[in-house]
Amino acid sequence: MRHSVVCAKPLRLLSPERGFLNHELVLSNSSIQRLRRLAGRRSSRDDEGAFIVEGAVLVAEAVAAGWEVEGQYLAPGAEPIDGAGAVHYLAPGVMEKVATTETPQPIIAVVVRRFASADLLTKATFVVIADGISDPGNLGTMLRSAEAAGAEALVLTPGSVDPTNPKVVRSSAGSIFRLPIIEKITLDAIGHAGLIRLGTSSHTNREFAPVDYTTVDCTRRIALVLGNEAHGLSDNSAVDEWVTIPHVGQAESLNVAMAATVLCFEVARQRRAGSSTVVSS
Repeated sequence: MRHSVVCAKPLRLLSPERGFLNHELVLSNSSIQRLRRLAGRRSSRDDEGAFIVEGAVLVAEAVAAGWEVEGQYLAPGAEPIDGAGAVHYLAPGVMEKVATTETPQPIIAVVVRRFASADLLTKATFVVIADGISDPGNLGTMLRSAEAAGAEALVLTPGSVDPTNPKVVRSSAGSIFRLPIIEKITLDAIGHAGLIRLGTSSHTNREFAPVDYTTVDCTRRIALVLGNEAHGLSDNSAVDEWVTIPHVGQAESLNVAMAATVLCFEVARQRRAGSSTVVSS
């Protein structure tokens, strides 16, 4: 596949077999300044409807999943990805100023944002709700676990971390490109879609004590609701049933991403086994 090349000084001659000249983008170039804004500011990602993806593997995942890729930016010596848009070569040292990791990947791509419609919820039978999740690494892991366990979507309530934050993208290991994400949906809207909202808690002193997650029938149309890392779900959260993961020792609770993984795979286990093997709550 032939790539288009965007040029800016200084000049660099490519090898004869590549057959063309190009210029390297320097740090002051407007395209590079845009990359830095998309990497560092949620407001820029919101305004421009785009985000960055770092690394050849993730860029290839985005292309394979059918996402629109505006262009790719390559450090010296890197090779372009087929289907990832216009090719931009960076001057030495520029990638280190743009990348969001201490050891930069040799390629960054700009990908057009897209979110699933809330209409998906009316037919879904298993979704994961990130209610006020604030840590990008946690959300990325939740996306990865939700996809692996067969969830049909991940839903973000208002105030949750940006799912196109670079750390979310990296920690999702490509799941962000395959699992539908629905943004800015309230727990009330989830209930109106007919899903049973299973609130998760590590506390047992609630008015309605949570039950062991393995005793709840997860073969129904359910939404697993996981709350903010610091505060969890409040007692008056709009949920239908409460579940907990029993544990021993002095640890107060599991990390929210770990809890999401345990619960997602319990849903998967029950659905493989069939409803006759679980106890309805």
